[in-house]
Amino acid sequence: MIVDGQYEINMNVQRATGSGGVKMVIKTVIFDLDGTITEPFFDFDAIRTEMGLTAQDGPVWEAMQKMSAQRRRETEQILFYHEQKGIEESQLNEGGAETLGELRKMGIKIGILTRNRAVNAWAVAEKHGLEFDAVLGREEGPVKPNAFGVLELCRRFGVEPCDALMVGDYLFDVQCAHQAGAVAVLLANHPQADEFAGQADYRIDRLGEIIEIIEKQKPRMNTN
Repeated sequence: MIVDGQYEINMNVQRATGSGGVKMVIKTVIFDLDGTITEPFFDFDAIRTEMGLTAQDGPVWEAMQKMSAQRRRETEQILFYHEQKGIEESQLNEGGAETLGELRKMGIKIGILTRNRAVNAWAVAEKHGLEFDAVLGREEGPVKPNAFGVLELCRRFGVEPCDALMVGDYLFDVQCAHQAGAVAVLLANHPQADEFAGQADYRIDRLGEIIEIIEKQKPRMNTN
């Protein structure tokens, strides 16, 4: 990785700028919700235990899809309880509101892509006075790390994925960005981020750095 100012750039970002050095023009920024817009809240290990699952069962939502109808209804109630509590106790990450406000001034579309339900994301927006242009939740299609969400939001906004930043705090955010052809920005606000930071195009420590990324885009010429 290359250190450029206050953030690190993975050379994978070249795939989004074009082999001829065409300037990358960011027209939309897609955010993860929990851990990105808001401070990390969900303890999925504890939720998994409450559901009678183990770490070997994998991510909570995927494990639920394999359950019988009755078992799934029971675990959904557990998940819904924690998600509602997450809304009520949610706190914005530092610079969250300010960053969204700056993006709005720049005319950049703001999307939310979450493995939560869309209605919960809108509830968080209402609580904190945030404005999103679109929200895509798990009920609308395959969840991250599948590329569906990024592609669908770009379709709604009428932009190419290569002109979109996908910002999140977890590996699934990076993976879905790359699968869709978008630029992956990792918010490294937890120790586990070091495990997959090298897969992101950009690594940031605070949300305000997104504005710096957009403003500092310069052509990268192919020297081959």
